[in-house]
Amino acid sequence: MRNSINRIIAGIALVWLGGSLNHLQAQSALDLRINEFLVYNDSNYVDDFGEHNPWIEIYNSAYNTVNIGGCYLTNDLNNPTMYYIPKGQNVTKIPQQGYLVFYADGHETRGIQHLNFSLEESKLIALFESNGKTLIDSITIPKGQKVDVTFGRIEDGSVVWDFLEKATPVANNQTKIKITSAEIIGQMDPTGIGMAVIAMTIVFSGLLLLYLFFKYMAKVWMRDRKKSKSITPDLLQVETETDEISGEVNAAIALALYLYRVQLHDTEAAVLTISKVSKTYSPWSSKIYGLRKNPR
Repeated sequence: MRNSINRIIAGIALVWLGGSLNHLQAQSALDLRINEFLVYNDSNYVDDFGEHNPWIEIYNSAYNTVNIGGCYLTNDLNNPTMYYIPKGQNVTKIPQQGYLVFYADGHETRGIQHLNFSLEESKLIALFESNGKTLIDSITIPKGQKVDVTFGRIEDGSVVWDFLEKATPVANNQTKIKITSAEIIGQMDPTGIGMAVIAMTIVFSGLLLLYLFFKYMAKVWMRDRKKSKSITPDLLQVETETDEISGEVNAAIALALYLYRVQLHDTEAAVLTISKVSKTYSPWSSKIYGLRKNPR
């Protein structure tokens, strides 16, 4: 039984540890994605100088804030450390499910978000980790880029890329009306009866599984307990017989207790008890009456 419990605890600990490791991994720059970019900007998104320049949107797919500071952006895989994103800046902290735009205008002196290369002369975009070796994400710029039409992921962080109907810098790429699962279920079951039946089925199924689980664990516990005690029918019979004391045994015990109380005994192990026995008459002591004080 103890081994079974230890195995269960070990399994729970491994599951918890695995979940913790996945959570720690989600807090790294490896969850950043190149999400959208615009090569030819004529009348689209403007930078902090009021100019129309090519731009790149980085998306944080994690559920926590990730600092892109220390990473590198480049348009050449042979030069992964082309543009270093400085550390210790609030602007480089991308919130959960958030965005950050970099301007590929070739004017890095204008600020942290201005890169030292231009997309108009680039064939790809790549994001490298702070060690300058680990590739986080990359995208090859397809030919036929259109003016003021961005190229990005159909949904934020997804693997499908295409020209987007609307430019969405610092916003969700999905601009179409999307029917959620709840809305689909609502259309299929407007009264909610089906959902109620499903919910009750899940609840009672869970209770049944718990009952079967604890029943099985009880059987395992009883089996292990019997094995540990190693009780046989003969031993059970002996224990049953020894529990019943006959009258002769009770009488012997009572007699022994009585003799123990009335007999003389030493109250201490190191003390010897001596009782003096005196007699008023002895055949030897009567001889004194036949003797004279002065012999004749």
